[in-house]
Amino acid sequence: MKHSWRITLLLIFLFIISQYVGIFITSRYVRVTQEQSINPITGEKEFERTINVNDLPYAMERPPVEEKSSFIYIFGAIILGTIIFLLLIRFKRFTLWKLWFLLAVILCLLISLAPFIPEHAALLLAIILACWKIFRPNPWIHNFTELFIYAGLAAIFVPIMNISSIIILLILISVYDVIAVRKTKHMVTLATAQTNAKMFAGFSLGYQEGGTTDQKVKVAPSTKTKAKVKGKARMAILGGGDVCFPLLFAGVVMKDIGLVQSLIIPITAAISLGYLFYTAEKGKFYPAMPYLSVGCLVGYGLALLI
Repeated sequence: MKHSWRITLLLIFLFIISQYVGIFITSRYVRVTQEQSINPITGEKEFERTINVNDLPYAMERPPVEEKSSFIYIFGAIILGTIIFLLLIRFKRFTLWKLWFLLAVILCLLISLAPFIPEHAALLLAIILACWKIFRPNPWIHNFTELFIYAGLAAIFVPIMNISSIIILLILISVYDVIAVRKTKHMVTLATAQTNAKMFAGFSLGYQEGGTTDQKVKVAPSTKTKAKVKGKARMAILGGGDVCFPLLFAGVVMKDIGLVQSLIIPITAAISLGYLFYTAEKGKFYPAMPYLSVGCLVGYGLALLI
């Protein structure tokens, strides 16, 4: 098992909460109404679904792409962003990296907060939280803001995707994740660099392996005393992509099928994530997206039965 039960369950809990927070916020941007009517010829009930997409704050525009081909744009942007990120690390442009990360966090938090408070207030609060997260980091503010960041991304991309495009994207990302973690290992490089710079995109929990114990310590040739000895410091992480892509899938299911059906996706995805944590070995990196994609597709199959 990769981490202790307590840390594993806490990571899964944060994952589930982020998914439901994301679905709720996305539903404020993507409103689906269903009207019932009677067919005048057959006399049978007919239902017509209408999808209304609300604008992003400050008149920001979503990428002008078609739903069926949106996965090409998104996957290409991910590859390009990864290359830029690796170059920033390679040439040690940490100030530029921090600025890029700061702007991305502000943008996502702004979009997540804007449906509930005035735009100017949302922007101010987003700036405060982002600066706190990056310049005065601590585990509480880091993980708290992560609960809302991916909802902002979902609000941007869910309206420009459909079921087929998000499924193709999950497959592409899963294959890429395996290659990036097990073959080229550049995803490990990215995760390590982010963690060391305290700008990790995703959930991060530090803990002491084995806790703190009382042990007898020899302080002089004839003297022994008890001292508090801490266990090995470890870090449990769940990458931002592992949070974002299941949320995108759940958001598209909400848009194209229904809100109730979308609520199944976080549960099945969390079960698959739990299986990965349970079977994983300590000290090793694993590609989570193949497991999460299977969980998403199982949830989609169950959603179709409702």
